[in-house]
Amino acid sequence: MSENPNMPLHELDGEPQGQPEARPQSAKDLEAVYDIPVQISAVLGRANMQVSQLLKLGRGAVVELDRKVGEAIDIYVNNRLVARGEVVVVDERLGVTMTEIVKADRA
Repeated sequence: MSENPNMPLHELDGEPQGQPEARPQSAKDLEAVYDIPVQISAVLGRANMQVSQLLKLGRGAVVELDRKVGEAIDIYVNNRLVARGEVVVVDERLGVTMTEIVKADRA
């Protein structure tokens, strides 16, 4: 049976499923992990090329990525895909807004 591995953000508002006794009961239960640093990456797209092509790139060169305009970007936390989202501009800086959470396959 194939299940969609992606979950829209609005589906997270419901009651938690699974074993409730295994989940933290309050924010205080999570205090031990609040100060752990994580690396967040937003991947706009990917491209493959030979080293010879890479060495020919110069200022102003355009590298075509494997994504289309308007397509969701991948958001990674510690090199693990956790969400997809869209690029936004906030006070002249780029940002990312998450549009869906990607469920992890735990085998």
